Amino acid sequence: MKRRTFLKKSLCMTGIAASTAFFPVPGLCTSRAPSAKLNIAHIGVGGMVGQMHLDAVAQENQIALCDIDSNILGRACVKIPRAKRYKDWRYMLDQLGNKIDGVVITAPDHVHYSSACSAMSRSIHCYCEKPLAHDVFQIRQMQKYAQENHVITQMGTQVHATDHAHRAIEIVRSGVLGELKSVEVWCATVWGGHPATKRPVPIPDSIDWELWLGPAPVRDYQPCYLAPCPDAYKMLRKDIKLPDGFPASGSWRCWWDFGNGGIGDMGCHLLDIPFSALNLKYPTTIESSAPRKADSDYTPRDLTCRFEFPLPGRSKPLPVNWYDGTARPAVLKEYDLDKSYGVLFVGSEGAYYWNYSERFFLPRKQFADFTPPPKSIPDSPGHHAEWLAAIRSGKPTSCHFDYSGKVSEAILLAQVSYRCGKKLQYDASTGSCPNVPESARYLKQSCRKGWGPV
Repeated sequence: MKRRTFLKKSLCMTGIAASTAFFPVPGLCTSRAPSAKLNIAHIGVGGMVGQMHLDAVAQENQIALCDIDSNILGRACVKIPRAKRYKDWRYMLDQLGNKIDGVVITAPDHVHYSSACSAMSRSIHCYCEKPLAHDVFQIRQMQKYAQENHVITQMGTQVHATDHAHRAIEIVRSGVLGELKSVEVWCATVWGGHPATKRPVPIPDSIDWELWLGPAPVRDYQPCYLAPCPDAYKMLRKDIKLPDGFPASGSWRCWWDFGNGGIGDMGCHLLDIPFSALNLKYPTTIESSAPRKADSDYTPRDLTCRFEFPLPGRSKPLPVNWYDGTARPAVLKEYDLDKSYGVLFVGSEGAYYWNYSERFFLPRKQFADFTPPPKSIPDSPGHHAEWLAAIRSGKPTSCHFDYSGKVSEAILLAQVSYRCGKKLQYDASTGSCPNVPESARYLKQSCRKGWGPV
């Protein structure tokens, strides 16, 4: 009997609660001991971030590593010499699919959908970096594959698992801010506005450009697509400590075929806080703008977006506003707040600020005697560890695709509004914007032949 068949047969179903319907098999039990190691494969192992993912699951059997760059793959295999090497994730899944328990996907955004769905169709549990996919249709499909194949999923918004985030979420939920007026979210990342040169450039011997393109339309290789972008996080460095050389790569985010600009990079990380604190679902309207009109090839700098979210008990929707690059919320001046990124909950009784290392009320003196609410969010063993534990227990993770798909959907809709140059009225039941018919081309994009889910 094949390993995959054995594992599926060894799982037994317990009661299914309606509140966890997005995990069709929430009570899994297996004949293996909880201490038994899982077989993990990786799609994308490049750079510092790739190493972080390798280290985070180092306690398991890392049986396969896949990357289109043989130099990067070789360096990763030095630390994991027993892992099989692949440059094409399709071959990896075909050859080892029955032996793989879980896959970690850290390749660029345009690869997420095809690789994740191909893994989940083989009943392989899936950890996928943010944003979940490259368009709304792909997100909905990934959620469908996860549900139909009873797999445990987690999106890579690592801060979601921290006590620092948990305590902030509890404070917002406590109601101490009174009636919320708005949520302001900003990040000084600068992706976008980098047109590629037109001159032909030789493809490095270590890179398989055809495989890197994967589902994306064919275009000639240019080093700018894979190059580091030292200015991307330059403005953030005054408020956050980043390693020298960070990020190792990521300029592909500047092009629509591969990424979604600044909000595609950091939107899921920061919007995760209000989504979790307020139990947000889908925005009803989305309106974006930037100083430069939409380009057909590359993403904008200095994007602003206003989302409106319905909330129970409110007669009007809640505005949630995004700003990236040099754009900033006007309300920061009112509170004399000079931060390069963060989330600010603005209420009738005051405001509350959060970023990766700080959290505090504004005005500070007004809340000097505030007593935090009792701890209500359980501790997480860590974002990857939570996913691994859930594979063994069958309990849902905190950033499963049903939840994280909604966060990803919002950030992708921001760019759809920008590209169309119009305010979207969003029908979440159909994943469409009836008032802007031309949005359909961005809500569902095509995959190159041979690169859909297999």
